[in-house]
Amino acid sequence: RMSVRARAASQGSLDDPDDEVVPYSDDETDEELQSEDDLDRSGDQLPEPEPRPAPAAEPGWSVRANDREYCNQPQFKKKVFLCIKKSKYSGNAIKTYKYNFLTFLPLNLYEQFKRAANLYFLCLLILQIIPQISTLPWYTTLVPLVLVLGITAIKDLVDDLARHRMDKEINNRRCDVLLNGRFEETRWMNLQVGDVVRLKKNEFIPADILLLSSSNPNSLCYVETAELDGETNLKFKMGLKVTDERLQEEDQLARFNALIMCEEPNNRLDKFVGTMIWDAQSYPLDLDNMLLRGCKIRNTDECHGLVIFAGNDTKIMRNGGKTRFKRTLIDKLMNYMVYTIFGLLVLLCAGLAIGHTYWYESIGSKAWYLYDGLGYSSSYRGFLSFWGYIIILNTMVPISLYVSVEVIRLGQSKFINWDLQMYYADKDTPAKARTTTLNEQLGQIEYIFSDKTGTLTQNIMAFKKCTIKGRTYDINFPFSPIFTQPVDFSWNKHADNKFQFEDSFLVSCIRSKKDPQILEFFKLLSLCHTVMVEHKGDELVYQAASPDEGALVTAARNFGFVFLSRTQDTITIMELDHEETYEMLALLDFNSDRKRMSIILRFPDGKIRLYCKGADTVIYQRLDPNSQNKETTQEALDIFANETLRTLCLCYKDISQAEFDAWSQKHQAASVSMGNRDEALDLVYEEIEKNLLLIGATAIEDKLQDGVPETIAKLAKADIKIWVLTGDKKETAENIGFSCQLLTEDMKIHYGEDVNVQLRNRQTQRRNDPQGRNKKLKEQFFTESSKNALVITGGWLNEILYEKKKKRRRLRLKKLRKRYTNSSSAPDSSQPVDDWEKEKRQEDFVDMACECSAVICCRVTPKQKANVVSLVKRYKKAVTLSIGDGANDVNMIKSEGCRLSVTFSASCWSMDAGPTSACANSCATSSTRTSPSPWCTSGSPSSTDFPHRLERDLL
Repeated sequence: RMSVRARAASQGSLDDPDDEVVPYSDDETDEELQSEDDLDRSGDQLPEPEPRPAPAAEPGWSVRANDREYCNQPQFKKKVFLCIKKSKYSGNAIKTYKYNFLTFLPLNLYEQFKRAANLYFLCLLILQIIPQISTLPWYTTLVPLVLVLGITAIKDLVDDLARHRMDKEINNRRCDVLLNGRFEETRWMNLQVGDVVRLKKNEFIPADILLLSSSNPNSLCYVETAELDGETNLKFKMGLKVTDERLQEEDQLARFNALIMCEEPNNRLDKFVGTMIWDAQSYPLDLDNMLLRGCKIRNTDECHGLVIFAGNDTKIMRNGGKTRFKRTLIDKLMNYMVYTIFGLLVLLCAGLAIGHTYWYESIGSKAWYLYDGLGYSSSYRGFLSFWGYIIILNTMVPISLYVSVEVIRLGQSKFINWDLQMYYADKDTPAKARTTTLNEQLGQIEYIFSDKTGTLTQNIMAFKKCTIKGRTYDINFPFSPIFTQPVDFSWNKHADNKFQFEDSFLVSCIRSKKDPQILEFFKLLSLCHTVMVEHKGDELVYQAASPDEGALVTAARNFGFVFLSRTQDTITIMELDHEETYEMLALLDFNSDRKRMSIILRFPDGKIRLYCKGADTVIYQRLDPNSQNKETTQEALDIFANETLRTLCLCYKDISQAEFDAWSQKHQAASVSMGNRDEALDLVYEEIEKNLLLIGATAIEDKLQDGVPETIAKLAKADIKIWVLTGDKKETAENIGFSCQLLTEDMKIHYGEDVNVQLRNRQTQRRNDPQGRNKKLKEQFFTESSKNALVITGGWLNEILYEKKKKRRRLRLKKLRKRYTNSSSAPDSSQPVDDWEKEKRQEDFVDMACECSAVICCRVTPKQKANVVSLVKRYKKAVTLSIGDGANDVNMIKSEGCRLSVTFSASCWSMDAGPTSACANSCATSSTRTSPSPWCTSGSPSSTDFPHRLERDLL
């Protein structure tokens, strides 16, 4: 595998971004804007750059439980027009349609008259009203024009009525709301911030809600998030212990009057920070306590919650973007053709008018029998005849052109909906064309932008290998592959029949209990996690927040360390032949900054131990210098990575009671702070997560969708470029790239730091050649004959494209320009001095990326996905296809171009955003093969092979 990883010394004033950090939200809160205004007034000194903006100490969003009037107080009102003010708290009704009763006619006509032919015939109609130049009755143009506009308007109306019906269906869904001390059934649209609601099993969540209590033990609530993040596994949420104990009955909920102070509405699906103040006590809130709109209650009979964000303030709506009017290449081509025909018409009519003027001057004015009594001059008669010829020859521009195209599009959409070969019988899900305006774009695609999780991969993890004390288990020996047999787990009554492992020596070591390190390895897997368990008769069903955790806990279960149950304070497991309960003292949860999670437990004998698992890059930095087997474990990790397996390192540490007591006080203080809570907790976690002892590492396989490598190979032959945009970490995304053969061994891989250096050099080259400022540098970035690929993280994407917050970016550019103007030295080569340089840098990045055979953008936010698609559209003028399966892909799906949403249920949010939707069973291949090519039309696929049928039929 070839790679270009030379780390050039940073030439910029900013630190290199962390590859594993998801960039902060693009939304700006009022506090951040105010702080920037203050900074702007404070002087010309350039502020020190920070990795992310610090949240305000006092949050601007507060909610009082069971008090609707609280949100209508004057301090919570904002100006909307002149002196008119309204509450900044949104209602819960949503709107995705384009038109209403008053705006349909003007907006639709405005859109239709963007078409050159319609505007041409409107001008022609105006000319025909003028008696001096009219050669045909005005109604000969009015009738066909009205017919054309009417047919298109009816089609648009039908499309928009479908959106109205969807919005009405969602807004009129019902849930139980606590009003006047009792629960009443209320429409979603009537929900308000501060309402207490009761949700039942299999109901959709109507708003962003703080979980208060649940019918399950320990205030657990299971939710299905397929429509939010594309993942089909159930996730659990947990209410605070105090609310679960005190808010179970209706009268208790009616007396609930807590004040919630939290962050303002934003588009961050993976973060929530807040504090609940109740009876003079403060309780920290995070995302684990929130039920987000778009999710569905599962395996929970009943739960209660408090509405925090409603309607357009919810996270799913904040990620939705605005509905844009689309114009396809066919529309633009037809406009160009109309302009060309009109230009020829003008030239022809001008020639005829000149000829008429000459004829009248030489013949017509001298023949008494041709005199019309008007007495016009020859030049004036030539002017009038010019417009007369325009009217006479108007049929050179076909008025039926757009009507014919619209009818064809409508027919194509119906064929997509009716095609049985695109129908997935297992889930009774057909393909669905949700608009009739973009179908022909599918045959002109040059770039495909695809999500990874649940689209290219099945998001199903399988435990494949592990290394303990430097020894690797489950190696397939190349000399005798046929003799490798799966291990027999019949001795374990809790074993999962689907689990397979091929190294019986490991099982014998566990059952003999001779090696304490091996036992400690699987005990860690059974204890260090956030998985929840359901008991269905004698069967254990695990519900994990991530498939990785589910795979590891299932592996431990099969090897005899069975996770049985958990409360908010304890975890119970079965250790081979006896049951043990451990007291959970603290849970140091995983996030993208830490790349690890830890748990602190008190053992039955009183001993306190910390278990930790995480990425090798962070675990190795925190190991005790005397920890053993570091080199051999690293060698095994490298082998696992080359096999495209996902890896985690496992370690532990014993803690004294005094050390824990001192640390616990700091942890409690950090957990309730509102300003920089995440940073404060990370610092506290760092204090305890050090001097760890390495046990081993795990290797997990993320299975690809069926047929993905073959699909990508065929698309590559058709010269269609594929870009993968994902929120996963760089190593995972790169490994999946190799698994699906998007990346190959003969490719030279370029990373963010390499790209940044090349773009800086190109920027410096422009500055050194002021004469060529407006010239496009034509030399290519990669001159080698080998194939190139680009792997870039969201942090580097921000640095390269300067996609910071808009106001913050303007302020920085202003300071840089002023400093550059007042200084005799050259500007920092890593910083743009004006918007022109920023745009050129963006264009250079697109040029470089488009020279590559494959591009992977990892650790990117939903808005960054949309920005990348928009940049390619802007600078390459290419037809693009965006594919997604969850609400985090809606922004990308709504960007200009073709769009395919892969669905998991009939009311998927991303499904509503895309003009074409398909079933999740073949989501990766249906995504990548939707763009038809001559390489993908042969063969006789089976009835369940959706992608082949879709591409063939669209051809």
